[in-house]
Amino acid sequence: MKRVLLLVLLVFSQQYFFAQKKPNIVLLFADDAGYIDFGFQGSKVMKTPNLDKLAKSGVVFTQGYVSDPTCGPSRAGLMTGKYQARFGYEEINVPGYMSSHSALKGDEMGLPLDQKTIGNYLQAQGYKTAAYGKWHLGNADRFHPLNRGFDEFYGFRGGARSYFAYKNPKGDHKMETNFGIYEEPDHYATDVFAEKAIDFIERNKEEPFFIYLSFNAVHTPMEATEEDLAKFPHLTGKKQQLAAMTLALDRACGTVLNKLKELKLDKNTIVVFTNDNGGPSDKNASINKPLSGTKSNHLEGGIRVPFVMSWPAKIKCKSTYDYPVITLDLLPTFYAASGGDESQLTDVNGVNIVPFVTGEKEKRPHDVLYWKKETRAVIREGDYKLIRFPDRQAELYHIPNDVSERYNLANKYPEKVQSMYQKLFDWEMTLERPLWLLKRKYEQYDINRMNKYRKGWELVKE
Repeated sequence: MKRVLLLVLLVFSQQYFFAQKKPNIVLLFADDAGYIDFGFQGSKVMKTPNLDKLAKSGVVFTQGYVSDPTCGPSRAGLMTGKYQARFGYEEINVPGYMSSHSALKGDEMGLPLDQKTIGNYLQAQGYKTAAYGKWHLGNADRFHPLNRGFDEFYGFRGGARSYFAYKNPKGDHKMETNFGIYEEPDHYATDVFAEKAIDFIERNKEEPFFIYLSFNAVHTPMEATEEDLAKFPHLTGKKQQLAAMTLALDRACGTVLNKLKELKLDKNTIVVFTNDNGGPSDKNASINKPLSGTKSNHLEGGIRVPFVMSWPAKIKCKSTYDYPVITLDLLPTFYAASGGDESQLTDVNGVNIVPFVTGEKEKRPHDVLYWKKETRAVIREGDYKLIRFPDRQAELYHIPNDVSERYNLANKYPEKVQSMYQKLFDWEMTLERPLWLLKRKYEQYDINRMNKYRKGWELVKE
């Protein structure tokens, strides 16, 4: 009997040991932040000491991209590790913005159920999973996080809401605990989301976990606490609001990072901080300097974002990585880190980026990247970027020498334009038709915003 008991204890201890060899994973995801609006990105106005410290503890990707310059599609790509246009998730999913001719409308617009998420993959690897904050991948119950690979949820299903409690919350604005339990936050939502995350960490510290901490900061409405506003008396209007909201975002991230350190989990925890799309400068005073463009368009300011990864057990501190990476890469990166077999990921477009960061692989993670929204589309091949427009000739830029996209090289290299245009068209032929469509007036709004912020860093100053 004693031998049996000892054998059981030995097996259990080995299982415990190997379970802890798997890293914990925390994805800190901001909303509508400007490219430069963090200390580690060069801001002298925003106060982000916790995220600056995180950046120093790992690698900063100087060319980090999202798969779309708007909220919903960007999240769909992130969650599935594949170009969202492949399964028809090409447009934003905000009911009031959509065409009446769309195949799907209202709450029916969501991440198709045949698409596996990061949560699904990591649950299969034995991870406890949680999502906190903004979901925005479908309001209907079947799209709910608890039905898409997450064990716990606290947040709201829609794309934006107040940072303070509503008296009578409605629809996708309602704050929800798990499934169907609605209760408004008793203080500032950014802080509440972080508190939910640290509670989850404390309850699951003995086994590997994945947290998707999806802040709605710094998306509109522009709302901050009086205490945070008071720390920026030299600023006014939206800029003061943005600075205070960014400070709260940084504080919330710091709360999570400090808990990991307190529990001695930080060394073997992958922490990623990034953002869903470029800053909408006209909406929240964000700055994408030195990039042209904003949220909703395909200039660098719409698709290039702050991007940091820390994993002390694997990644050297104070590192930078200069080849392009994309949020599609996070799913295969997390799956590989969890012990999953990368060869099984036959239907994703991202790659495991850790071997590239560590130097095990020297080539680019991606030779070609794509973006698409209706008739607007982009291909980046190597260092060249071709942008196709519905209302003008295609433009060609050499990004390393022209990050602000000032010098159109299309007339200088017509053969390259033709070659890249053909590759872009060939890729589009592999995509599904959009499941829903944007009203044309909003498409025009995006184009106008792109034209306004062609050299956005010249139009705004810190």
